[in-house]
Amino acid sequence: MKKPAMVISAAAVALLVVAVALVVRPGSDPVAAQQSSPLAAVATGPAVARLGNQQVTPAELQTLLATVPAETREQLRGNREALERWIRTRLAEKAVLEQADAQGWAQRPEVARQTRAATEQIVFRDYLRSVSQVPADYPSAAELQQAYDSGKANWQTPALYRVSQIFLGVNDPQNLETVRKQALELSKKAQATPAEFAALATQYSQDRVTAERGGDTGLQPLQQLVPEVRGAVARLKVGAVSDPVQSAAGFHVIKLTEQQPTRTATLDELRDQLTQALRAQRQEQIAQAYLDGMLNTATLSIDGAELNKVLEEKH
Repeated sequence: MKKPAMVISAAAVALLVVAVALVVRPGSDPVAAQQSSPLAAVATGPAVARLGNQQVTPAELQTLLATVPAETREQLRGNREALERWIRTRLAEKAVLEQADAQGWAQRPEVARQTRAATEQIVFRDYLRSVSQVPADYPSAAELQQAYDSGKANWQTPALYRVSQIFLGVNDPQNLETVRKQALELSKKAQATPAEFAALATQYSQDRVTAERGGDTGLQPLQQLVPEVRGAVARLKVGAVSDPVQSAAGFHVIKLTEQQPTRTATLDELRDQLTQALRAQRQEQIAQAYLDGMLNTATLSIDGAELNKVLEEKH
């Protein structure tokens, strides 16, 4: 069974900041390094945040929010801590870049080589994407159906279990037997009157996130449950309540409230996922055909002797 969500909230914030930094990494555009740097200029105009000469403008923040995935964007909008952490990181990076710019760092030979290589890759990928656009009407309904039918063996969804729990934690080994007895009493009460399970979970369960829902943990495959709980759930019939199950965190009294058997996902359920996959595959095919065409139409020659010289050089 999952632990309360509040236990991982701090880690989630940290991961969110990392995700944003990877998606929109400030100052990472190699093309910008070839232009005159504005970092040393005195900051003017409205700003969301300032650090010395540096600032994060409203337009820059809007670009961030427009670039990240929709889910991340909503998390940022509702998580001021993560958003402000990104702003502080952005200002620190700008300050570092200002120092590097003052020392002419972009003109250092090794930096210039990396800049040229990165710029070439950006231009190459962007141009190749522009000449390998997939028609808007692809895939057709028939092509989508064919892809679904041909991969039907892969569309199996696992059996799902809706489990409710009463969780009693064991924070001190000396309290183990006391907590075990309490879990056993609650288990007997719930087994005698299963309809009262939700009320018991709300009153006694120490997993407050699920307790607020009468102990309901939602539909999930068996593999997502704690191993000890997994075995107990597999043996339960719908509506039945288990004896106390001990895990590393404490004791769980389990009720299986719903079970959905393994089934094949429908085309409607997979439509968006399949469409994106087919379009990505087609774009890759068009791009490869374009590259092959470039080689077929050009005069290509490889000097074997020169190639051997390079391969034989000691590095």
